[in-house]
Amino acid sequence: MSAQTSASPANANATANAPAAITSIRPWSLAGEYERQRTVVEQLLARVRTAYLARVVAARQNGAIEGAGTVDVQPLAGQLDGAGNVIAHGVIYGIPYLRLAGGANAVILDPQAGDIGLVAVCDRDHSSVIANAGAAAPGSLRRHDMSDSVYVTTVLGATPQQYVAFTPDGIDIVSPSQIRLAAPVIVLQAQNAIGLTAGTQITDSAPGIELDGAITQGEGPQGGAAKMAGPLTVQQDVTAAGTSVHGHDHHDSCGGTTSAPL
Repeated sequence: MSAQTSASPANANATANAPAAITSIRPWSLAGEYERQRTVVEQLLARVRTAYLARVVAARQNGAIEGAGTVDVQPLAGQLDGAGNVIAHGVIYGIPYLRLAGGANAVILDPQAGDIGLVAVCDRDHSSVIANAGAAAPGSLRRHDMSDSVYVTTVLGATPQQYVAFTPDGIDIVSPSQIRLAAPVIVLQAQNAIGLTAGTQITDSAPGIELDGAITQGEGPQGGAAKMAGPLTVQQDVTAAGTSVHGHDHHDSCGGTTSAPL
């Protein structure tokens, strides 16, 4: 809740000198019916919370994949007393956070401790809805209370080390550890070229590997020896060191030339 302040003879001077944003009751607040009504409305609106920025103090998952969890957050825009002193908010515990999902599909990007994000406040007590995972009566008669918050998304965070970036030049998928694709069928399709570059090695493992197209090895800076366990079946000729394996001639010990290999 926002701090509510009121003027009294003891702090009349402080209230008179305070900026209008600090206190809702000012010396002229009771000057007429309009000002009195305005003051009442301002005090009531001050009790209505809509959204705020908060720091994630702790985050808990229901499972890395199974479902979104909860976070503990501390609102960052402090409260003000009648003299303009900042009073820090306490921690709000166990509020749900948003996970972008639809049906059996989801983008799993859960908040972590230290994130600063946007928190929305629901207009009714939704604790029963969360407990039942469905329609339910309000858990209490509270309204626009920060206890009924939902962490929506991170707004201020550290420079990402792992990300998907949509840029004018294309899409980048970057990870400092591993990128894993898992599906019954994975199709990589490019109109022009597909490039694979690795620091140590590229491993293809399958009961059958089919290559359809010309293969070139050894012309680049990473060229080297090729080794195959075999057996190797070649439907056409093989050229080794500029010599045809199938079409070259042999010479006998007497200087004659034999027929080409059959």
